[in-house]
Amino acid sequence: MPLETITALASGLTAVLGLFVALLAYRGFRRNDSPTMGALSIGIVCIAVVPYLVLYLVGPAIDLTDAEALLAITLAHTLGLAAIYRTFHY
Repeated sequence: MPLETITALASGLTAVLGLFVALLAYRGFRRNDSPTMGALSIGIVCIAVVPYLVLYLVGPAIDLTDAEALLAITLAHTLGLAAIYRTFHY
């Protein structure tokens, strides 16, 4: 199996698992009306799902350069970490 295929499958698995964990956090947010769980859900989506979307869906659809895609992914990671950081303030 080519390395590109393995990479795409691993990225897809990461996105699906990240979406599942984010949905669990979102359910916790809805059930307990907890802003902390809402922020955690957003952070997980930004870190695990958005990069996949940029690389495999949005990027090719709007013809992003490698630098633009890397910038978008870096910004998503930064926003995700900031959202998760927000969960540590109690």
